[in-house]
Amino acid sequence: MIIHYQCPNCAGNMSFDATNGKLTCPNCQFEEAVEEHSEELVTAEFEETDAKEYTCNNCSAVLITDADTVATHCSFCGSNVVIANRIAGTLAPVKVIPFTISKEEAMAAFKKWCRNGLLTPKGFASEERLQSIVGMYVPFWLYDFESDIHVRASGNIVRTYTSGDYIITEKKIYDVERELHLRYLKIPADASTKMNDELMDKLEPYVYGEMQDFNSAYLAGFIAEKYNLTDEELKPRVLNKIAPYIDENIYRSLSGYSTYSIKQKDVDTKTVKTYYTLLPVWMITEDYEKEEFMFAMNGQTGKVVGKPPLSKGKVAAWFGGIAAGTLLVMKTISAVMGGGFI
Repeated sequence: MIIHYQCPNCAGNMSFDATNGKLTCPNCQFEEAVEEHSEELVTAEFEETDAKEYTCNNCSAVLITDADTVATHCSFCGSNVVIANRIAGTLAPVKVIPFTISKEEAMAAFKKWCRNGLLTPKGFASEERLQSIVGMYVPFWLYDFESDIHVRASGNIVRTYTSGDYIITEKKIYDVERELHLRYLKIPADASTKMNDELMDKLEPYVYGEMQDFNSAYLAGFIAEKYNLTDEELKPRVLNKIAPYIDENIYRSLSGYSTYSIKQKDVDTKTVKTYYTLLPVWMITEDYEKEEFMFAMNGQTGKVVGKPPLSKGKVAAWFGGIAAGTLLVMKTISAVMGGGFI
């Protein structure tokens, strides 16, 4: 979704600047706070009559843009896309985390991340290999949960002590019950079937204290995908995400016992609230030896996720170094033990 805002100073198109958190005009450098921008200067509203969706012919991703856009690049695969039919209904997020990292900062951070890869090919993040870098808002559902947990277990306390010439081990067995009440705030799950769930999960954490009430001005100059998974459809996945935390809290409640075995565990988790939220992501596409590599960067924290290619030369040198080091260690051990090693 790309929404243009008219500059009150020169009538140019303003965009949201991640570096200062304001709407900024690239023509006259006029800056204005998002909440201060006049609605009368909004030149495109996100409504059924003037918003369109386009479909990528290469990967079938569905994104949203303004009505005047006829061609662009897919944020997922970097391919050219064409406009499809007008969308039905409106996209109405409740919350948004604005970009705090500009395109230039994102590219610089990505290059640094690539240089830190010990086995990444030299020059992988060069300008020549860059196919696209697109700032987009990815749809997420955030969940507030409450869990009531009842646990029945058998706990053992083992004590060993000395009495005269004897070593005595004493074991006491207890029937244990635990009642736990847990709360979880803003557990995220991306709401698009086109996004790689593992990739999006690795972008966490976001700083939710900086989350804002949704205002379309934050989206000026960026793209936003529409969600196609409801909060109810995503709930089982999110419940799986909190399952380890439930087990961890049960473990802590039973930590006073030497050993224990759980006989019964009842977990009743209720949804307190869900938030349809847009989170900032920089999608980066690189080309290397006729193969495309996709990366994602947290547009708020700068965290980068993705798998770069491996340099065959560096891999060979790395394994060669290990082999040489192992040979040296074996020769040293053999010499110390008085043996021979060839």
